[in-house]
Amino acid sequence: MSINRRDFINGSAVAILAGMSPLEILGKETCQNNYPPELTGLRGSHIGSFENAHALVSGENFNIDTMQSEEFYDLVVVGAGISGLTAAYYYLKKNSKAKILILDNHDDFGGHAKRNEFKQKKNFVLGYGGTESFQSPKHYYQKELNHFLLELGINIDKLGKKFDQEFYKNLGLDFSIFFDKENFGEDKFVLGDPLGSAEVTKNSNSVTEIIENFPLTDEEKFSLLNLLTVKKDYLPDLKSVNEKVEYLKKTSYRNFLLHNVKLSEKIVNIFQQKSHDYLAIGIDGINSYLDARSISLPGLDGMNLPPLDPDTQAEVDEPYIYHFPDGGATIARLLVAKLLPKIFLQKLNMDSIIQTKFNYSFLDLPNSQVRIRLNSTVVHAKNEINNTVSLGYLEKPILDSQGKFIRHGKLHKLTAKHVVMAGYNMMIPFIVPELPSNQKEVLLSNVKAPLIYTNVLLSNWRSFLKLKTHCIYNPSLNYALIKLDFPVNIGHYSHPKNPDKPILLHMVSIPKNNKLGSDARTQFKASRAKLYSTPFSVLENDIRLQLQRILGPTGEFEHEKDILEITINRWPHGYSYSFNPLFDDENSVENLISLAKKPCKNITIANCDAGWNALTHVAIAEAIRAVNEFNFS
Repeated sequence: MSINRRDFINGSAVAILAGMSPLEILGKETCQNNYPPELTGLRGSHIGSFENAHALVSGENFNIDTMQSEEFYDLVVVGAGISGLTAAYYYLKKNSKAKILILDNHDDFGGHAKRNEFKQKKNFVLGYGGTESFQSPKHYYQKELNHFLLELGINIDKLGKKFDQEFYKNLGLDFSIFFDKENFGEDKFVLGDPLGSAEVTKNSNSVTEIIENFPLTDEEKFSLLNLLTVKKDYLPDLKSVNEKVEYLKKTSYRNFLLHNVKLSEKIVNIFQQKSHDYLAIGIDGINSYLDARSISLPGLDGMNLPPLDPDTQAEVDEPYIYHFPDGGATIARLLVAKLLPKIFLQKLNMDSIIQTKFNYSFLDLPNSQVRIRLNSTVVHAKNEINNTVSLGYLEKPILDSQGKFIRHGKLHKLTAKHVVMAGYNMMIPFIVPELPSNQKEVLLSNVKAPLIYTNVLLSNWRSFLKLKTHCIYNPSLNYALIKLDFPVNIGHYSHPKNPDKPILLHMVSIPKNNKLGSDARTQFKASRAKLYSTPFSVLENDIRLQLQRILGPTGEFEHEKDILEITINRWPHGYSYSFNPLFDDENSVENLISLAKKPCKNITIANCDAGWNALTHVAIAEAIRAVNEFNFS
C-alpha cells in the first residue's frame, strides 16, 4: 500500500459520562494536572476560545488607550500555532536575549496541530486533532526548511520508515465505498474504490467487478466504467490545448461530469464528496483543471493537457507516509521544547517526545525568557509614536454551566518592540485598525474552510476485518471519510496491531450547506454558520448512527459498547483559503497575496493564511519571512 496525498487537519475523542454537565460535555474546563491533550468533548475551536473574537468582529470596543501597560516584551506573537511558535524560534536566532510572549485564545498550543490522548486500561492511543502529516517533504522541505526540521530533531527519511506501508495490505484490507439508501436506493457496502483521490484498489476485485456492485442501472455502470477506463477527449470542439485549459479552469468538476462527460446526476453524486478531505468542499466547488487532477479524479487524461506544476505533481507522486501519531502536534511540541528548554531534563527529538507529557503550568512562568499564555485573545494592536506596539488582550470569557457566555474576561495591556500576527487573516483588520483599507479588504477575503475532524476510540476493529477494509468513502453521508489510524511506530509508541484491542478511527466531515454550486466563500460561510449552530448531541448522534449503519451488519460492532470515547474537533475556520480560478482572477493573485501580508511598521504577518495555502511548510516559511521583515539594528 503506497499512500498518497493530503496535509493538514484531522481527529480527536470524548467520553460521554453519566452526570456530566453540558459544559463538561462540550469540553471540560479543567482536567487533572491541567493537561489539555487529555480533555474530551467538543474540541478544536472549543467553547470559550472564540467568544471574545466574535464580540470584536461584532463591533464591541476594547479600548486600551487609557490603560497602563503591565508588561514589556521584545516580541509578542499572536497565535501559538506552528507558525507562531516558529516565529518565536527564529526571532531568538536574531536576538538570543529577546524576551518573548506568545498569546493564544485556545487552551492548548499548536493551533490546528492538536494532540489527542486516549487511555483505556493499559492501552494508550494517540490521535491528531488537526494538522495531519508532512505533505511532499522531499519537495517542499529543502535547504532552510529541512535544516529547521533537523534542528528540531525531525529526520524526514527516518520518519518515513516508521510508517508500515504494508500493514493493512498484509491483513487483506482495502479501500471501500458505502452507498446510502436515501440517495442510492439501498444501503450497500462495496469493497474497492477506483474513483480517484484514494489509492487504486490493491486487494479486491478489478474495476469492472467493483463497478458491477454499485447500486446503478446497467447503463449507468457502463458509463461510469468508460469514464474510469477509457481515455477520451471530452472537449472535442475545443481544438487547442490552451482553449481546453481555460475552459477547465472555469468549469467545476461537477459540471464537467454532467455537461461534458454527460453522466447522470446519480453517477455524479458518487463523486460529490471525493474532494471533501483534501479541499474541504464538494466537486461543485473545485475546478476541473488543477483541483480535480490534484486528487486524481478521472476523465482528464485524454485531452493532452500540460503536465501539472511541480508542486502539485510532487503532492500526487510523493508517498503520504510522513506522519506522527499526533500529527503536526509533534512539530509544535518540539518547538515548545526548544523555546522553553528548562521544562525538560533531556534533549528531545521526534522519537523521545512522542510519549513525553508536558507540564502546562511551566508555560507562563514570570522568570522565563519565553512565555506562552493560553486562553488569551488579542483584541487590539497599535503602533505607537515611540516605535513600540501596544496590545490589548482578554482573558477567557466567563461561561455558565451550559457553556453560554456571561461576560468577557479581564482586559490587559502590554507593550512590545515587535509583534507577529500569526492568527487568522480575517481577524487582523479588527485587531489592527490602522491598516490601509485595501489591505483589510484582502485580509477579510481569506474565508477559511470549516470542517470537523473526529476521533473515535473503538474497543476493537474486528468489524473492519470482516468488511476487509481500512478506509471507507461515503458519497452522501455527513462523514465523507472514515479510516483506521495510520500504522506508525515511533519511539516507544506502537500502532495497535491486535484487532481485539482498541484502535482510533478517524472521521472527516465538511458541514453540509444549501449553497451547492455557489462560490467557495459563500459555501464556507454557510457551512460555518451551520457548524456553530449544531449542538454536540446532534454531532455525537450522527457519528453513532453512521458507524452503526456501516459496521453494524458485520455482527462485530455495537456503538453503545464498542465506542469507548469520541472527541469532535470542530474547526469553523479550518483550511486557509486558496485562490481558485473558478471564482478568482488568476492575474491578480500574486499582488493580492503580497498586499495582504505587507508589514505595518513593527507589526508583521505570518501563518499559512499569509501564503494562502493550508500546508505546514507554508506556515513555517511565512513565519521566517515575517521575522526577517523586522529591523534588528
